[in-house]
Amino acid sequence: MATDQSLVIALLPEIVSGTFLTKQLLALLPEIILGAFVLIVMLAVAFYRHHGVTFALTLLGLALALLSLPFAMAVSPQRVTPLFVIDGYALFYAGLVLAAAFATALLMFAYFRARSGRAEELYILLLLASLGAMNLAASSNLASLFLSLELLSVALFAMIAYRATQLRPLEAGIKYLFMAGVSSAFLLFGIALLYARIGTLTFGILASRLSALDLGTEPTVLAGLVMIVVGLGFKISVIPFHMWTPDVYQGAPAPVSGFLASVSKSAAIAVLLRTFIAAGSIHVGPLFLVLNLIAIASMVAGNLLALLQDDVKRILAYSSIAHLGYIFVAFLIGGHFAVEAVTFYMATYVIMILGAFGVVSVVSRPADGAEEQTRLNDYAGLFWRRPWLATAFTLALLSLAGIPLTIGFIGKFYLFTAGVRDALWPALTALILGSVIGLFYYLRVIAAMARRPDEEAEPITTHAGLAGACALFIITIVLVGLGVYPAVLIDLIRISAGHIVGLS
Repeated sequence: MATDQSLVIALLPEIVSGTFLTKQLLALLPEIILGAFVLIVMLAVAFYRHHGVTFALTLLGLALALLSLPFAMAVSPQRVTPLFVIDGYALFYAGLVLAAAFATALLMFAYFRARSGRAEELYILLLLASLGAMNLAASSNLASLFLSLELLSVALFAMIAYRATQLRPLEAGIKYLFMAGVSSAFLLFGIALLYARIGTLTFGILASRLSALDLGTEPTVLAGLVMIVVGLGFKISVIPFHMWTPDVYQGAPAPVSGFLASVSKSAAIAVLLRTFIAAGSIHVGPLFLVLNLIAIASMVAGNLLALLQDDVKRILAYSSIAHLGYIFVAFLIGGHFAVEAVTFYMATYVIMILGAFGVVSVVSRPADGAEEQTRLNDYAGLFWRRPWLATAFTLALLSLAGIPLTIGFIGKFYLFTAGVRDALWPALTALILGSVIGLFYYLRVIAAMARRPDEEAEPITTHAGLAGACALFIITIVLVGLGVYPAVLIDLIRISAGHIVGLS
């Protein structure tokens, strides 16, 4: 409380003159634009239902929010009430979320245009989920963390179950809803325990008070921290909180699965990194051990479970579990380099997983009532029938495997460097072992696409359209370009995400 009063007193001249309010509004400009377009799209759907118009308005809102990021960066860092801080770190993740949402909107338009029924409300949910993810990355308070996470989760479970004419999406939506409720309960109880003992929800004050405690003799604080990890662990689906992931990814519409795998996880990792590193609690003995075990288990078990799958979406689901384990290797070292390494790998992961799910989105049976073509046998002969799609999928898979000259290799090199710096040998061993196992099942998918197609086999149907083709083309170009010349992304991360409030 005293810290907040001192902050208000120091900023009093700017508050009186109106300068402070202007800076805050500029800092929040991307969120304000996105929130405004949630209302605009909602009103447009209410008065004039048209898939194309709703899609165009969604793209316009996302594009304007992206274009407003430099204006927000010009006044950052800026604390907006005790709940949010708009710094370079938050704005980088905001840009990542908006770009991923833009690509997802393109893929959704191609995917749902080929099917009958209404899809307009899905774009409202996409904008709401993106807004929740952006707020999550900017949260500087456990209360705003919880509220932003709920906004993201509520929009997501409706998106997952959107194809109400089929049973599998409904089942996936119910599973995600149940999982979201359980994880929220853990998270809220952990926040309550921390507040009961420490008396604050703000990350910065929390850091100073945690540093003054002997956490080895504070079971309430440790229990609170562990419960927060459990709650966020469900959201990012690391082992042992992964049970829902393959079923939900398989049941959800393919573009929604890609959004869930990329945006939802990147936002959760962003706030987890800010919470524990900015709060200085990452190296608490028991907590550090728990995170280490989670990382190792996710890398090894995630890759081993992927070997047993014959469905491409389930393979990518278990692959995403393993990749979150990889990210935890850099997460464990703490400090500025952890922010840089985790942010770089998270950006590369979003590009790679969107590329993979983008191909899955356009290789599908568009007929109503038909299941998506997601089994390995459905991709047999894709190289011979749709060579451009097979090439895009191959590049995404090789990048996920971390093959040299791809962006995935640069990301894994970052993680390996982080592990060596802090001598995390068990985690590094699991990273290497998991990467080798992962290469095998990625090559299984590539080998299936390279097989000669059976003349009597059912032809592969695609419905990319102009929107889907543009999304895949842009993702592939970015994936290859950053793999050859990653300095652009590295410099951007060092300039923006490196200036996280609490570490600078």
